[in-house]
Amino acid sequence: MLRAVLVLVCLALVPAPAAAASLDRAGFAAGLCDDAAAQVRAAEGLIQSAETLPADDLSFAAGLLGALAERRLACPADGALLLDRPGATEGRDALTGLARAAPDARAPVLGLRQRAAVETARGVTALLTGPDPAARAAGLAAAERRIATVPAAVLDRARDAESDAGLKERITGLAQAAALSSPDPVRRRAAIAAVAAHPSGAAKARLAALKGDPAYAADPAFQAALDAGLATVSRAVVVGDGLAVVYNGLSFASILFMAAAGLAIIFGLMGVINLAQGEFIMLGAYATYGVQEAFRRLAPGLLDLYLVAAIPVAFCAVALVGIVVEALILRHLYRRPLMSLLATWAVSLFLVNLVRVTVGTQNLQFVMPAYVSGGVPLYADFVVTWNRLFAIGFAAATLVLTLLILRRTPLGLDIRAVTQNRDMAACLGLPVRRVDRLAFGLGSGIAGLAGVALCPIYSVNPGMGSGFIVDSFMVVVLGGVGSLLGTLVAALGIGGANVLIEPVSGAVAAKVIVLVGIILFLQRRPEGLFAVRRRR
Repeated sequence: MLRAVLVLVCLALVPAPAAAASLDRAGFAAGLCDDAAAQVRAAEGLIQSAETLPADDLSFAAGLLGALAERRLACPADGALLLDRPGATEGRDALTGLARAAPDARAPVLGLRQRAAVETARGVTALLTGPDPAARAAGLAAAERRIATVPAAVLDRARDAESDAGLKERITGLAQAAALSSPDPVRRRAAIAAVAAHPSGAAKARLAALKGDPAYAADPAFQAALDAGLATVSRAVVVGDGLAVVYNGLSFASILFMAAAGLAIIFGLMGVINLAQGEFIMLGAYATYGVQEAFRRLAPGLLDLYLVAAIPVAFCAVALVGIVVEALILRHLYRRPLMSLLATWAVSLFLVNLVRVTVGTQNLQFVMPAYVSGGVPLYADFVVTWNRLFAIGFAAATLVLTLLILRRTPLGLDIRAVTQNRDMAACLGLPVRRVDRLAFGLGSGIAGLAGVALCPIYSVNPGMGSGFIVDSFMVVVLGGVGSLLGTLVAALGIGGANVLIEPVSGAVAAKVIVLVGIILFLQRRPEGLFAVRRRR
């Protein structure tokens, strides 16, 4: 009995949970229909209490505020009406929702001060009750204009309820910015720590701006917190920028490797300087566009798969073009390097102008599938974008498959034999001409695969191939003629060097510096990084 009495006493002493706050709808409507001062009080009161108001009260207030801002609010002597259009004589009673006529009701007009308060209140209601991310983002933008009047608890409520990741991040950033300018020193130091916990370039700029705040010189605790937070963010930004450079260099090197791998096979096997290799890349990209349009018309529900389906199509189509070019033109020009160079240049001009006449000169518009769209923030400002990751993975898969063909298939054995000693291979009965044709088709097909990888990253037009041909030859010569491993290493080196030098000296100067470096290297090692062993 004594225990039961004690339990009852304890329960009696525990305070009951406070009832949820609700909006005085009639008083709010009357305030909006009153004079300018009452309108400002009503709007600002709504902003201050929005943290605890239920969603239906916020929706009610949003309707009244919208009608007031758009001059669709009529104010008879006994209530408020929501009109369908400005100047109408009939409307809906704001409290009951019943249709009602009020021919003599006045329509309040907002001044500048009242409009600012009303727009901020509308923004807060839209941020908390908007039906979609776009509406909530518009509400956030309206509230941001007078963020000093919006309580931090309102932003916390919006952040906790937000389902869209991007908008949630914006709300968090705005809440942190508001807390950084708070008059409360404890809250400011906590905000500095919160900003430093999510480093980025924007966070660094936000913290650096506080060094001009009077509190930085007057408050040692604030100064220490700001210096520590700024140092943490600065280190993270440097690391993130370094990772971004490595990632971008790796993706550029992947494209460069795919563009040069086929050229390494052709140049190493036949000694043909194929100036049409860039146009083969362009044909692979246009083949990808053709597959996309076929999916759009025949199977629109599977449109996201067009990039995968384009891989065998682009390879086979460009390989076929390469075999035709070799059979009709190049087979008559072996051992005549100048004539073969001029012939492939003529082929490149023909292909460029053929595409210009048949398809047009404009950039092609590609649908970006979900697996190559967007990215994920990894550290500071470093974002792993799916399109570049696709290019890197695609290049790695191409490298593996090419090595398997060259090392584990009869065609690869024939190519390696002909590359080492063409005359001896012919004496042993190898069909050298047939090997040349198939190798030229293989090298051309690999260039077509490079065109597939380029589609999610670069602009696709008839002249796109010319930007890769010089870099591709530099990769082949630096890596060692005919060496696939050398091509990979040289692509990584040249791609990384371009990405590192471009931000400092510009794109043109970066290419000149890289070219000069390659020339100086070849003076010491003319055969390149990995010279292919040949019978002499």
